[in-house]
Amino acid sequence: MVQLRKLNDADRAAIRAWPPYPADMAQMDYALREKGWFFEFDSRSDVFYYAVLDGEKLIGFTLLAKTGPAEAEFRIAIHPDHTGLGLGKSIIRETLRNGFETLRLTQISLIVRKNNLRGIRLYRKVGFQDRGDCQKMIQGAPVDFWLMAITPADHERNKPG
Repeated sequence: MVQLRKLNDADRAAIRAWPPYPADMAQMDYALREKGWFFEFDSRSDVFYYAVLDGEKLIGFTLLAKTGPAEAEFRIAIHPDHTGLGLGKSIIRETLRNGFETLRLTQISLIVRKNNLRGIRLYRKVGFQDRGDCQKMIQGAPVDFWLMAITPADHERNKPG
């Protein structure tokens, strides 16, 4: 069972040292490197970072970056050695629980690359709803994304059990 706690400086150093993602996920690797979104959010005071632990081991992190008084954008990264193990759903649900119950958010949104079919399926399973699409420049190239969002009611409907 995964647990979340506040991300600390030692966690940040460990994340910077993660190995590259495997070939099928290589497009996500930039996020953890210099000028990637992990660093982009560091200068903001309205971002809530969560270390994801399996026992004592750091296996990932999530963040909720405020986009309005009661809204935030969600991001997730899992250590390359722990992807594909079915951990994403519980990590996302725990982060959403923190966002809705502790931070009292009324909506959490995300963007996901249109070619990240595994991520899209996962986000829909936990209750995210499609909200449109957009294009962003990533490392000098245009990338197409789906916009998705979830409310506390959507989250409650998609809880297990």
